Amino acid sequence: MAIKGVLKEELENSIRMQKKYEEELKKFPAGSLIKKKIKGHEYYYIVMRENGKVKFVYKGKKVPEALVQEYARVKELRAKYRKLLSQLKKQIKFLRGALRGQEAI
Repeated sequence: MAIKGVLKEELENSIRMQKKYEEELKKFPAGSLIKKKIKGHEYYYIVMRENGKVKFVYKGKKVPEALVQEYARVKELRAKYRKLLSQLKKQIKFLRGALRGQEAI
């Protein structure tokens, strides 16, 4: 019986962490900054999905280095949170399966 209590507590913690990670992902700016080279000139765009379609938003020929660094940092953090979310979802699925059994552990 003690093991089920620990598993329930771990499941609750995992669900709480999942919500926290999803909230953090929503705080990031949409899309990512890319540089396109067109006819020998470089242009910056923000690429994002909108209603299932890829959308490019023109930002200009030159953008501040701070903006480039910010989008690079956000890209890394977004990948980190998505990986953590993926692991948490697998853990939640496992814990729910383990708690589904009727026999006392």
